[in-house]
Amino acid sequence: MNTVAGGPDAGTLRAFGVGDQRLERLAGGRGLTWRAGDVVLRPHDGATVTDWRAGVLAELAHTSTFRTPRPVRTVDGPWRAGAWEAWEWLPGRADETRVADVIRVGNAFHRAIAHLDRPAFLAPSAPRPEDPWGRADRMAWGEARLPDEPTLDRLAAAFRPVRTPSQLVHGDLLGNVLFADAADAAVPAVPAVPAVIDWPPSWRPAGFGAAVAAVDAVCWHGVPVTQLGALGADVAEWDQLLVRALAFRIATLHLLGAWDAAAAARHRPVVDALA
Repeated sequence: MNTVAGGPDAGTLRAFGVGDQRLERLAGGRGLTWRAGDVVLRPHDGATVTDWRAGVLAELAHTSTFRTPRPVRTVDGPWRAGAWEAWEWLPGRADETRVADVIRVGNAFHRAIAHLDRPAFLAPSAPRPEDPWGRADRMAWGEARLPDEPTLDRLAAAFRPVRTPSQLVHGDLLGNVLFADAADAAVPAVPAVPAVIDWPPSWRPAGFGAAVAAVDAVCWHGVPVTQLGALGADVAEWDQLLVRALAFRIATLHLLGAWDAAAAARHRPVVDALA
């Protein structure tokens, strides 16, 4: 199989039954996501996570509020071919300014998966991911030391115990909810149900996904900081989840080497509001 950066090769496309389709790089997905006809291909997250997630989303019941793309098997049956996994292509576009709608869709998704047990790969004894996002998540929840940074010191001083039970959550909702209008729908004048895509499973309070979306919307997409409270009006321990979400995002930027004066200026109003 070819390198991930170069896109799926002809053998991968044949494995997923789309060898005769034109390959198109999609926006988002760190530039590593491709469309071939009605199939989207992306690098998989390892056999354990990929096969578990595909099994869950292949059977998950959709509602009038959300849907998810269905995973696509190879012609031989597995969910993976080399470094790649495949998913049903769904129409729509992310709109990060529609944060209230994103949170509403995310809440419906989280209710639909609330009954699922914690998978073994998310157990406390399992090996922990060492990518910047996985490390920053642990830091925001007191499971690892935060980087030395005055802004993070302020947020850590505001940490309080969170008693809301944890469950499976989607921790990166804002850019991963697709909205489709009537022009995209299979039935004219009937907009498609929003789609939740690219689920990185984690085990946190369900409201943490909404808090990350709210923080991202304010820091990066022009949503007023005064809307933070209303976005989570029905979420238990919302203020504390916002503090953790902000610490998570700032710690991630530190680990990526992207925390600079411009990033600090973007985050400062939210830090002042929460800490």
